[in-house]
Amino acid sequence: MGTKIAINGFGRIGRLTFRQIFDSHELEVTAINDITDTDMLSYLLKYDTTQGTYRYANCIEAGSNYITVNKKKINVYNETDAVNLPWKQLGIDVVIDCSGAYLSKEKAQRHIKAGAKIVLLSAPAGSDIPTVVYGVNHNILLPVSNIISAASCSTNALAPVVKTLNAYAPIQSGIMTVVHGFTGTQMLVDGPQRRGNYRRSRAASSNIVPTTAEAAKAVGIVIPDLRGKLMGSAVRVPVPIGCYITFTAVVCGKDISADNINKTMKGASSEFFGYTEEEYVSSDIIGNTYASIFDATQTLVIQSHPDEYQVRVSAWFDNENSFVSQMVRILKYAVSLKSAN
Repeated sequence: MGTKIAINGFGRIGRLTFRQIFDSHELEVTAINDITDTDMLSYLLKYDTTQGTYRYANCIEAGSNYITVNKKKINVYNETDAVNLPWKQLGIDVVIDCSGAYLSKEKAQRHIKAGAKIVLLSAPAGSDIPTVVYGVNHNILLPVSNIISAASCSTNALAPVVKTLNAYAPIQSGIMTVVHGFTGTQMLVDGPQRRGNYRRSRAASSNIVPTTAEAAKAVGIVIPDLRGKLMGSAVRVPVPIGCYITFTAVVCGKDISADNINKTMKGASSEFFGYTEEEYVSSDIIGNTYASIFDATQTLVIQSHPDEYQVRVSAWFDNENSFVSQMVRILKYAVSLKSAN
């Protein structure tokens, strides 16, 4: 029997996480907690506008307090306070919290009090919780690490690019811009946004919307040598998914060139960090599982002073599936640490 998983919050990220791990022999989805009724949860698991119809769409049924997927019954709870969930009775090893409601150590601890051994948060969290990007700093985790933040989609996309660039040519400062598909925090048509954000109150499908992004600063947490050197912002655009990130930096070194940067990035490519010379557009990267895909066609370099250069590098990522893939990698790594201990 595999590691028992509970998913708290069955929204976009929760459902895509379910899709990725359901067939795993190592991981067993045992429970879901969400305030939405099971009929709606089942429907949204079956059909997905951006990621496509689920392979088991014809094998999903809803009960009063469970859903069945490909003949496997999964308990569904409607608890608003995690401390009241039956994680101990169910033998839950890991709670993947995709609710956004437990983003502090004190709050996440409520899952631990309920009986879970590890809590993996699908968003940036407090400074007393380790923020982890797989492939960049996952080695900071210890067997005793029981509350972990998987950061954000943009941080996961930017961190491998920045880590590789910094190793090739030390970064003095850098500014990130994320061109990001619209999200559920924006209005479909003009109307008051729930947090009072003026620009996000405008129709998402009809506007380019400048907004904030903490991803660059968060990379400074993941890569401490760059703390305080990076900043950035985002622009939401009228596409439902798919993101393009650019990073402009001042770097030090000799004979820095676009070709050499591209060769360095290609050499760093891996299961989690992609590299392409194809002329991608945003729809081409929907469903990809890399944290990001470096786009070698967009690299720019100009020398500003002796041994100092301005460079611009770029990458693509699926703001949903790329992030979920990284989160699942962290999940498996954290479980392996516990098992080895």
